[in-house]
Amino acid sequence: MLFIPIIYFIVFHYLPLGGIVVAFKQYNIFQGIWDSPWVGLAHFKEVFASGEFRTALKNTIVLNLGELFITFPFPIVLAVLLNEMSNQRMKKLTQTVLYLPHFLSMVVIAGIVYQVFGTSGIVNNVLSSFHIGPVNFVGDSSKWRAIYWGTGIWMGAGYGMIVYLAAMAGINVELYDAAYMDGAGRWKRIWHVTLPQIRPTVVTMTIMNVGKILSISFERPYLMGNVLVQDVSSVISTYVYSVGLQAGRYDFATAVGLFQSIVAVCMVVAANQVAKRLGEEGIM
Repeated sequence: MLFIPIIYFIVFHYLPLGGIVVAFKQYNIFQGIWDSPWVGLAHFKEVFASGEFRTALKNTIVLNLGELFITFPFPIVLAVLLNEMSNQRMKKLTQTVLYLPHFLSMVVIAGIVYQVFGTSGIVNNVLSSFHIGPVNFVGDSSKWRAIYWGTGIWMGAGYGMIVYLAAMAGINVELYDAAYMDGAGRWKRIWHVTLPQIRPTVVTMTIMNVGKILSISFERPYLMGNVLVQDVSSVISTYVYSVGLQAGRYDFATAVGLFQSIVAVCMVVAANQVAKRLGEEGIM
């Protein structure tokens, strides 16, 4: 039973690691990976000297920190509220509705965002009826970031909620009964029973999100961004796309990707060590 998964990981996850050497070579598509000349750390020096890369790096960190501190608590809140809901039919309906955006294509979501917040979108049509606007939500840098984070909450809160609901399902009911017998109300039972019991799951999810500080999807900033907000929507993934695929500099793009991976591993290890020092189990 393990043979096929092992072969899958070897072929698609471990063998491609040999391509990392491209980051240290002047890659020529006709010479191939191994016959291309070595250039050492030249690509990495060029990466850190590039103003466009520094802008993309800053935007990636800002957007991901916003995801970590702004959008991360929402799944926990939703899971707690659903866990306290007594009407099972309404609970299942609400859970389905909240989870549904997770299955939508990013192209569809970006289209919805422009239909709602565009200059001729639904929000501006409502504002115009009150003689306000139009407001360029998707063309203003600060407003674009707020829409980006809000879209992240709408897309990802349902999935995270399922994770925490699964953790809450494993809580011993006797703990709630004991707290109730001690006179604890609903809010105290949430604070003293529910949240402490799901703390290991929260810590694990936090460590995984900290490791993604420099990793960001390509589709969301690329499809939601435009030339007016390029100063805040240009991230590492779109930068790799422009220099790697559009400009054909595969070696340079590989150096950027390797830098991302190394920093991600260091962030995960550091966050895990901090969690252990605070008395948590961590993930390693």
